[in-house]
Amino acid sequence: MANFVLQFPKTLRTFPISASTNGGASVSGSQSGGNGGPVIVELPLDKIRRPLMRTRANDPHKVKELMDSIQEIGLQVPIDVLEVDGVYYGFSGCHRYEAHQRLGLPKIRCKVRRGTKETLRHHLR
Repeated sequence: MANFVLQFPKTLRTFPISASTNGGASVSGSQSGGNGGPVIVELPLDKIRRPLMRTRANDPHKVKELMDSIQEIGLQVPIDVLEVDGVYYGFSGCHRYEAHQRLGLPKIRCKVRRGTKETLRHHLR
């Protein structure tokens, strides 16, 4: 298993990640000093489950603006992802996620929080 260190110049924080058996990223440590808070990582789009049914379509104008911005300066605000037992669930950032898909980008920057199955059930209500 290979270990990597991701560095983001804006925050000047680093943290180790390693490949997991499900092909995603396994996060160890946190950027907030080991207190179990969220961490920022890039995850493959195909490893993020979008469990909520869309009640409405994304605004195509907003998606296009995001695509232009992402191409020019990169993603500025990571999407929120809940990790439960090695599976990643995305509940926000629908426009950013779609912009990445339409640009053909394989990964997206995520703020990952770890949770339990009970936390997941709460988000699915």
